[in-house]
Amino acid sequence: MSAAPAADTVNAFLNPPSDAETLTLYEPPTHTAAEVNDYIITHPLAVKLRAQQTMTESRPHLKIPHAMRPHNLTGGTLLGEGKIEVPPLTFADKDAELPALVQFAYLGPALCGHPGIVHGGLLATMLDEGLARACFPALPNKVGVTASLKIDYRVPCPADSYVVLKAQTTKVEGRKAWVKGWIELLGDTDAEGVKLVEAEALFIEPKNAKHMARVYSSQ
Repeated sequence: MSAAPAADTVNAFLNPPSDAETLTLYEPPTHTAAEVNDYIITHPLAVKLRAQQTMTESRPHLKIPHAMRPHNLTGGTLLGEGKIEVPPLTFADKDAELPALVQFAYLGPALCGHPGIVHGGLLATMLDEGLARACFPALPNKVGVTASLKIDYRVPCPADSYVVLKAQTTKVEGRKAWVKGWIELLGDTDAEGVKLVEAEALFIEPKNAKHMARVYSSQ
């Protein structure tokens, strides 16, 4: 009996839900979360991306085994009421030679550095993870680690804001991938919003990547 939770976790790593299945796994726990979730999934930009055949829609954080989420920063600790209110919704062009990604999120009042302003470290964390996920499909074993991350902050991000992260792989050489991207405010249309922070990064696939656990499967 005591081994059952561990077995379930191992099985979840070996058999993660598909991208399509992650879209059915989230049930908003509060009225606020339901409103946020509805706004994101019906937003004109989400509708536009959903219509593009090259884009794959998913909620990648829901591929993390449930028992592991309390120990994962963006998949557990930072998710929830007043924080990243709902699991980010992601559209990825995985099959392109230089993959790209667009990710929607809502940032609540519990993520501030200064009152009413989202902590810059939270935005850096989102960029580190989002840019990585954008380029992983282009790496030999679909996983990598951050070698460098350069961030330029442009405008403070107000709390209680909808934001969209956009990332584009710019170059791939063997186990190395270069990516650029930014986070912008999400308005009510599919037009570009105010850029809050921009970044460039280099990710390198470890030599033992073939044997690493796939916390975020890119397949």
